[in-house]
Amino acid sequence: MDDNACQGYEDEIQALEEEIKLLTEKYEEIQQESTFFSEEEILKSMKSFQRETQGESQGHRSPSDLKAQLESLEADLSFLMKLTGLQFTSHSKKTVEKTRDRTVQKHRLSGNCHSLSFQLEFQLQEMQSKEKVSSVVTDLNIIMECGEDSGVSKFVSSVEEHGNLVMFFRSLSTYAEWYEHRRRTFLHFK
Repeated sequence: MDDNACQGYEDEIQALEEEIKLLTEKYEEIQQESTFFSEEEILKSMKSFQRETQGESQGHRSPSDLKAQLESLEADLSFLMKLTGLQFTSHSKKTVEKTRDRTVQKHRLSGNCHSLSFQLEFQLQEMQSKEKVSSVVTDLNIIMECGEDSGVSKFVSSVEEHGNLVMFFRSLSTYAEWYEHRRRTFLHFK
């Protein structure tokens, strides 16, 4: 073989090694971002975030104040879960794109509302202008067992089309509560 051919192969090998290195770094970054969180980890994260924001806005507090605040937050969370029936069992988040004024993240959520389970996949686009941050939900995909209830499947399709998560959770809470009442009533007559 002549030296030009060997040099060409060596250049190609070096380029492939650099590409492998970049892909390995990207893979490790994605693995770190797309971890699944249990309900306990979500609660710990919420408590930690609340402590940080309270500490920044009100200075340092005594441990007894923090413990009282934590108990209050746990009571509030428990009340909201009882009121709405919503319980999130897992969540994962992956950053798809990040620029100076725009961030796109892909979220996966699963949980249940009373006895109905659900899974959501969506992208959250956050755009930041001078003084305002706006968020838009796109590519919403909802997985739910609707059975033969065509009204629920139409509703899910409508929510997916409009990307309205607030409407989904409000309606799901009400529907699941009445679904549970109907189920118990029919069990009573069987």
